Parts: sequence; structure tokens; C-alpha cells
Amino acid sequence: MKSVIIHDKITEFAGSERVLECIYQVIPSPIYTLICNRDVLLGTQLENAEIFTTFFQKIPHIGKIFRNLLPFFVIAIEGINVRNYDLVISSSHSVAKNVLTFPHQYHICYCHTPMRYAWDLYFQYWEDMGFKKPLFALLMNYLRVWDRIGAERVDLFIANSNYTKERIEKFYGKDAEVLYPPVEIEDVPVIHDKEDYYITVSRLVFYKKVDLIMNAFNKIPHRRLIVIGDGPERKKLQKMAGKNINIMGYKNKDDLIRLLSKARGFIFAAEEDFGIAPVEAQGYGVPVIAFGKGGVLETVLENETGIFFNEQNEDVLIKAIERFEGLDFDYEKIKKSARRFSKEIFIEGFKKVVESL
Repeated sequence: MKSVIIHDKITEFAGSERVLECIYQVIPSPIYTLICNRDVLLGTQLENAEIFTTFFQKIPHIGKIFRNLLPFFVIAIEGINVRNYDLVISSSHSVAKNVLTFPHQYHICYCHTPMRYAWDLYFQYWEDMGFKKPLFALLMNYLRVWDRIGAERVDLFIANSNYTKERIEKFYGKDAEVLYPPVEIEDVPVIHDKEDYYITVSRLVFYKKVDLIMNAFNKIPHRRLIVIGDGPERKKLQKMAGKNINIMGYKNKDDLIRLLSKARGFIFAAEEDFGIAPVEAQGYGVPVIAFGKGGVLETVLENETGIFFNEQNEDVLIKAIERFEGLDFDYEKIKKSARRFSKEIFIEGFKKVVESL
């Protein structure tokens, strides 16, 4: 079969790009994406891939204004002509799956999430719109209708978790198979002598709830917290950080592994479709304290590789930390559990899907 891969955008090499890399390893194909920063692909399997972009690529400073051009995503993705291909594979957390396909084609969509700002997080975004609320509501209404129609162009959905599978069924009325995404974990020895600090690794955006974690640690100044990551909320978070909280920004791989491996525990307060960061932490033998909703319920084993708290509230999190302090964990068992989400398992699973065609 003549195949093609569609991916929303390539501006960083994060979780969805790791999935894209593995899909490309299974079935090397031309890649179409809204915009692409080739620099982030250096040293990856995608470094020399044939990649095509849309008119967005020609806009000056597109990386800074890309999110503001959301209404034009519809035009850009439907402007990608894939008619000459037999197999269309989309890696989608936004609009990639809505590419126009035709009766002679088979379309597989690996769905990282249904479009979150139009569905799950609609009211959270709406609250921040101010005087633009009516315009935002009108745009999202249109996008939900268009997104539902676009889902009909997919012949097979593959979800990154059972949590995402349920949302695909709810929002799109389509069934989905589940194949967990690949999590890159270096084969380094587990550190058993942990240091006395907790850690969270996250993009600093509002729905990651890093402010909630920091508010909790501000109330327990005898506990240390390290925050690794960067994003639009960083300045706000730095202003609210107590002396026991260290916001370190972005760290290279070696520093990240060192800081993760020595941490007493990993804190995760977001509701995510899968949640790669908690799996990475477990891969270095670090137990997790996580908000008990979303994909994390499939990756963390309660009282074995971590514990859950049932409300996104700092006082509830503090009680979970107190409970965590009284538990003993088998760090080697935690690392072994994370191997369920290896790159090799993902590639083998995706190969089976393609070979079945």
C-alpha cells in the first residue's frame, strides 16, 4: 500500500512526536503537518523524513502566534491532498484526523485526545475569555460540529488509553482499540537511597495544575518541591513559590534523570488522557502521588507504584502526602511496572494493526 502520515504540528519533540517516530519506523511514509521545526528532529528517526507543511509555515514568527490562528486550522488541514495514497495514518490531538479522505482509502487515527479545548476543557478556556466569550463560544460550537464530521472520515481509531477510548465513544460515537504510547526510559540503575524532596515535571500551563501542587507545598514548608518545566504560567508560579519550592525550568536529559531518580516521590495533579510524566518517573523507580482520574488510573498501581488523591484540592493533596510518607515502596518493582509502556511494545502493537490490513 502507498501510505502517508498526518500529524498536527512538529514544534517540539514530546509525547505525540515519539508516537509519530514509532509509526514512521513501522511504516516509513511522507509526513504532512501544519508547521514543522526541523531542529527538534535532529538525532531522531524523523531527522531525514520527507515532511511537507502548509501555508502556516511561511508566516513570519509562526511559532509565537500559531495558537491564535485556530480558526484557520480547518482550511489548512483540509487543504492537504492525500488522494493518491491507499493508507492514511493520522497522529491527532487536534485536527490531523480531519484530513479529507476518499472511498478507496483506509484511514487509521492514533488519537492522543479528542480536541480538548472544544470538548473537555471548553468551560475552563471559556472562563478566561473575558469580553471574547461570545466569539469563543461561537467558534467552539462550529469546531465541535466540524470535529464530529471529521471523525466519520476515520475507519479505525486507536486510543492511547481506555480513558481516551471512552471519550472517543462519547464525542464521536466511534469504537476504538487501545494501544498505550511509547515512553522513553533510560536503562539506569534505580536509586534506593532517595533524597528528601518531591518533584513534578510538566509544561507550565493552567490545566496541568502545577499551581495546586505549589499551594499545597506552601502550606507544608518542611517539605521540599522541585518543579521542572517551562511555559506561559512560569512567571505567575515563581511569584507564588515559597522558600521550599524550586522552579528549575527546562532541564536536559541527564539532569532530568538525575533529579527524577533521587526524588522521594513524583506529584501529578492534572487530569490527562494518558500522562507520560508519571510513567517516566516510575521508570526510574520513583513512586507517584496522582490525582485519581484519567489515564493515570491505568499506569499507576495503587499502594504498589503510587497512591491517588480524589480531589484537585491542596488540602486533599497534603493528606495524600502524609499518607504517602507512611508507606514503603519496592523501587525495583516500580521500574518493572513501567516497562509495560516500552517503545518495543508499542511498535509491535502498531505492526499488528498495519499487517492486519
